Amino acid sequence: MPPAIMIVDDEQSILDTLGILLRSEGFATHTFQNGREAMEQLTTLSPDLVLTDIRMPAITGLEILETVHKWDPLIPVILMTAQASLQSAVKAVNEGAYYYLQKPFGNDELVALCRRAAETRLLKTENKELKKEIRRRERSDEARPIGKNRAFMDVLRMAETVAPTDSTVLITGESGTGKEVLARYIHRLSARDTGPFVSINCGALPESLLESELFGHVKGSFTGAVRDKDGLMVAARGGTFFLDEVAEMSPGLQVKFLRALQEREVVPVGATEPVRIDVRIIAATNRDPENEIRAGNFRSDLYYRLNVITLHIPPLRDRLDDIPQLAENVLRKLNAARSNGDSVPVHLSEEALAALQVYDWPGNVREMENALERAAILSVGDPEIALGALPARITTPLPQPLVAERAPTNPTLELVERAYIMWVLGAEGGNKARAAEVLGIDPSTLYRKLSRYGVAGAS
Repeated sequence: MPPAIMIVDDEQSILDTLGILLRSEGFATHTFQNGREAMEQLTTLSPDLVLTDIRMPAITGLEILETVHKWDPLIPVILMTAQASLQSAVKAVNEGAYYYLQKPFGNDELVALCRRAAETRLLKTENKELKKEIRRRERSDEARPIGKNRAFMDVLRMAETVAPTDSTVLITGESGTGKEVLARYIHRLSARDTGPFVSINCGALPESLLESELFGHVKGSFTGAVRDKDGLMVAARGGTFFLDEVAEMSPGLQVKFLRALQEREVVPVGATEPVRIDVRIIAATNRDPENEIRAGNFRSDLYYRLNVITLHIPPLRDRLDDIPQLAENVLRKLNAARSNGDSVPVHLSEEALAALQVYDWPGNVREMENALERAAILSVGDPEIALGALPARITTPLPQPLVAERAPTNPTLELVERAYIMWVLGAEGGNKARAAEVLGIDPSTLYRKLSRYGVAGAS
C-alpha cells in the first residue's frame, strides 16, 4: 500500500500543487483546506504522515501537531511556514514535529523529506509491533495454564486467538476447572494487560450489595452509604472485568447489567447520571446457560450478548493425561512457598501418582490442589508423598453414592446435586468451609443449599 499523506493548507493553489506532486511520487494524498475538517477525518483516514501549514485561520499547524500526537505519537508531522524564525523552529521540534520546512522549498527536497518520514513511520511501527509480540510471547509462556490434553489445548488456542481483541468472552465449565485462571490468561495476552484485572463472584453477595459493587453508589443512597463510591466496572477502566458465576445474578440485576453492556455506561445506585465504562468483559458460569434460560433463571438477551466467544473448559476427569503435569506444578508452588531451612521439597510416589490418575475428581483441579496441599503437610520431613498421605476418598474410591437406594431410576438434577453435596460434606467430616472448597462454590452458596435441604446447622 502506498504511504498515505494528509496535506493541510488554507491556500487551495498550494494544496493542488502538493497533491499532484506527491501523487506522482507514489503517495496516497488527502488534502484539506480547513484544519478542523482534517482532524475530524484523522481516525478514519489514519495517515502515515501529515504535512501542514502552521498559520491557518481555523486551527493552527501546532494544534494539529498536538492532536495527531495525542492520537498516534508515531505519525510524523512536517510543518510548513513562510515566516520561519529560529524560535518558532525550536518550539516546533520541541513539541514533536518531524521537520520544520520553510516556504518556498524545492520539489525534490519535499519529496525526499516525505519519503524519509514515511520510512521512519514504517520502521517505528514495525519495531513497536515486534516488541509487543515479544512481550506477548513472554507473558504467554509465564501465565499459560498447564495442560497438554487435546481438548484443553483447543480451548487454549481459541483463548490465544481471541485475547488480542476486545470481544466479550463467556467461559463455561464445572466448578474448580480453572475458569478464572483462563480469564487471567486472556487478560495477560490482551492489549489491556497494563490495566487492572478486577473480578467478582456474583453468587457470593446479596442482590443489593452486588448492584453497589458492580455499578457503584452515591452518598446517602442507602443506609451506610457515607460517601460516593465507584463500582468495580468503573474501577476496572482500561482493563478486564471478570464476573464469575454470572448465572447467579437475579433477573432484575441481569437487566441492569445487560444495559451496561449495550450502552457501555452504568448508573450508580441512587444516581441519575450515567458513568462511562471502558472495560473488557469476561464472564463465567458452572451452569448450562441454555438450561438456565429454559428454566427462566437466565435472560436469553443477556446470554446472547455475553456469548460472543464461548470457551468450555473440560472437567479434570476428561483430561486425566494432564494430571502428572498439573500435580508437578502444584507441588513446585507448594515447595516454593514452604522454602526455608527446615523444609524438605516433596514429590509424589509412583503409587500416589497412579491413584491421582484413576480418581474421578468431582471437584476438578481445585480439589486436586487441596488434596496435594494436605498431603504435603502430612509428609513433613519426608521428601516423598506416599499413598497414605492422600485423602481416603482418592486412595480407596467409594461407590459413587449420588443416588440413594430408594431413589427413582431417573433422578432429577436437584436430587443428584443434593446427594453429591451431602457426600462431600460427609467426606470432609461436616466441615462446611472445607466442603465448599472441594465443591468449588462460595460458603454462602453452600449454606443456602443446605438450608433448602433442611440440614440442621446450615445457617
